[in-house]
Amino acid sequence: MAASARVLIQGRNLCKTYWMGTPAQHRAGGGQTVHALREVSLDIAEGDFVAIMGASGSGKSTLMNILGCLDLPTSGTYHLAGEAVEGMHQDQLASVRNRRIGFVFQQFNLLPRTSALENVELPMVYSGIKSAVRRQRAEQALQRVGLGERMGHTPTELSGGQQQRVAIARALVNQPQLILADEPTGALDSQTSEDIMRLLTELNAQGMTVVLVTHEADIAAWARRRLVFKDGQIVQDTVQPQPLAGGSASQAESLP
Repeated sequence: MAASARVLIQGRNLCKTYWMGTPAQHRAGGGQTVHALREVSLDIAEGDFVAIMGASGSGKSTLMNILGCLDLPTSGTYHLAGEAVEGMHQDQLASVRNRRIGFVFQQFNLLPRTSALENVELPMVYSGIKSAVRRQRAEQALQRVGLGERMGHTPTELSGGQQQRVAIARALVNQPQLILADEPTGALDSQTSEDIMRLLTELNAQGMTVVLVTHEADIAAWARRRLVFKDGQIVQDTVQPQPLAGGSASQAESLP
């Protein structure tokens, strides 16, 4: 990534507070306040590859939801590709997600009785893209992830790694600027996980910005940069000299 790369993600003093309790407790001023994020500031440049780590409850998933425009911060500012996100309505957030972000999840979230091609086409249906264009772009996306020969297969006819490749193709099909991957290898064996991380690394080398959440140090080792969260704050921000192909950090301990 060039040093002069444009900032894609800019967060300043991001806070997210949840109130836990019953309506009666709320009226009485009781219940519990949970500070999921505490004054988090970060920049992520276009073309970067960032891994976010932390124990359960550390704030990493809350941050991912905000970065993905699935939730809004309680306070602070968030700009995605120059757009101020924090004050947007739900329909505006949906538009930003559709135009700028591709999501990859631990569970592949594919329609079980629908072909790989049709699963990849689905986001474009919501965008109002014509059928012929949808098919062409879905085919290209599947070829890009190495599934050109599996387009007509349903998820039940594919391995776990192939299903995740379909999910990645679906994330790419609207030509987003950002891939957000939440535990993308969590349901896969170690060899298949390596294959998926190699694919994400290749996409990043082609210019795609990738941000992933993981508990596993060997998965985080593929990224150029690692952020570690604890108690709603970034406690470590490390630039890794090179993505470690082949998961060569596999001896490192994973976070709980």
